[in-house]
Amino acid sequence: MNAKSAISKEIFAPHDERMLGAVQVKRRTKKKIPFLATGGQGEYLTYICLSVLCFSLCSVTNKKPAQASITKVKQFEGSTSFVRRTQWMLEQLRQVNGIDPNRDSPEFDLLFENAFDQWVANTASEKCTFFQVLHHTCQRYLTDKKPEFINCQSKIMGGNSILHSAADSVTSAVQKASQALNERGERLGRAEEKTEELKNSAQQFAETAHKVRLGQDK
Repeated sequence: MNAKSAISKEIFAPHDERMLGAVQVKRRTKKKIPFLATGGQGEYLTYICLSVLCFSLCSVTNKKPAQASITKVKQFEGSTSFVRRTQWMLEQLRQVNGIDPNRDSPEFDLLFENAFDQWVANTASEKCTFFQVLHHTCQRYLTDKKPEFINCQSKIMGGNSILHSAADSVTSAVQKASQALNERGERLGRAEEKTEELKNSAQQFAETAHKVRLGQDK
């Protein structure tokens, strides 16, 4: 099981949360810590995770309200488990900065109501995938205050995003299935026509044979 699958199972699933995406990150600039207590937990890996929590059906609207959030998850050196750290509601996200709209770059910034972090993703493609899911989730779950996406490549906002590609694949599959059914229907239609022709021919032959036999009996 890879790290992201383990995080989903260990951190989010027990709380009825569904992890939508995650990106492994490191800080671009080290935080200034005025005092470092002895006995620290050492090195660690950091993941920024996007998840959604679904509630039970609302008796009034009969709809399932959902809560999306961004969570910082850490895995400390020498440990196989993960630890949930800071969590923000998606509504608290104010700005997503892709740093460079003209190239694949692993750097990005996240600005919240009460926090600002500068990150470097493990890879540029991992950052791009996370941004695509994040943008789609903001459009889906936020109605009023949506965060500003700046310095982002066009494929993150739409176009050739993995979400659109997946939708295109589904549409293509449906079209192919529909075409196959239509072709099958046409073949069945031609077979029915052929059967009807053979049936009519057999009936005409039987009527002719009957007339001939009546003539011979006379």
